[in-house]
Amino acid sequence: MDFEALVKHISTIQNTLQAQAAHAVNLALTSRNWLMGCYIVEFEQNGEERATYGEQLLKKLEQRLNTKGLNERRFREFRRLYLVYPQLREEILQYIMTGNEIRHTLSAEFTEPIRHSMCAELQASELQHNKWSIPAERLFNKLPYSHLKFISKIENPTKRAFYEMEAIRGCWSARELERQIASLYYERSGLSKNKEALSALVQQQATLLQPKDVINTPVTLEFLGLNERALVTENDLEQSILDNLQHFLLEMGHGFCFEARQKRILIDEDYFFADLVFYHRILKCHVIVELKIDKFRHEYASQLNMYLNYFKAEVMQPDDNPPIGILLCTEKGDTLVKYATAGLDPNIFVQKYMIELPSEEEIKEFIASSNY
Repeated sequence: MDFEALVKHISTIQNTLQAQAAHAVNLALTSRNWLMGCYIVEFEQNGEERATYGEQLLKKLEQRLNTKGLNERRFREFRRLYLVYPQLREEILQYIMTGNEIRHTLSAEFTEPIRHSMCAELQASELQHNKWSIPAERLFNKLPYSHLKFISKIENPTKRAFYEMEAIRGCWSARELERQIASLYYERSGLSKNKEALSALVQQQATLLQPKDVINTPVTLEFLGLNERALVTENDLEQSILDNLQHFLLEMGHGFCFEARQKRILIDEDYFFADLVFYHRILKCHVIVELKIDKFRHEYASQLNMYLNYFKAEVMQPDDNPPIGILLCTEKGDTLVKYATAGLDPNIFVQKYMIELPSEEEIKEFIASSNY
């Protein structure tokens, strides 16, 4: 054996066993969180003292356990995981009972509620009749909890299955999955004639990502009138929204006067571009609209605040009122918006928008016919 062969063997051992260790940790983490969710739901539905704790159950559980990483927010996530993925029951039971250390530690009293959980039994039986549902074995073995946590937030089961399939096919990281959900990949797929081609393009772009790369009432943008195309990319979507948003706001009624698109702003020696600028003749102020094909991020509020300050200093006339900023995002967390906009211009408004949803039947057919 020469030195290069030694390096190759050591590298193979490291990569293989490290991957196996990571997979084992992921299975244990998913099992732990699902089981905790199962017991929380079981107590809420059948517990002898459930009336005593009521809505304070999770908070009291956090206080009593006093364990780092186990708090009220996490318990809500675990409960949601169990309610969304009841079909994982058999996989998790099998995992528990095949592990010597786990099996000897847990008593029959522990596993009995899981085996006879009514919620899991009913929902899992319903899922078995859906050809487009991802098998429980693949969900358990291919998607770690970091992925299931994001996907379980999606209420639409078809949409969930779509992201489950694509995440498995592309071996996405949790960050990449979050990015694809925020970029409306599911909706874009529904608008694309060639779904496989779009999927291939998305997967290719995902593999090229580097680690460093690594929304009050929703506004439904059904007026976009997007024509079916072979592929609908993020740029196509942004272009269509911007093209039609002008007409949408103008048709909203009185007062909106279109002024500029991609308004160029020079600050020091750098150029910035505001997506859409209107003047409202009744309010007597400028309205700056920023569109993001992404979920809300704190830097977006800062950017819009900068535009408002610029307009106050350089554009506003003596008889004008202060400008208004509207930030449109695909998703927004109310708490993050609250903290990110605190202390900024009070005329900044963050809204969530949605485009018209695709046909669920088409997506189900796509999932059922795909290899993943």
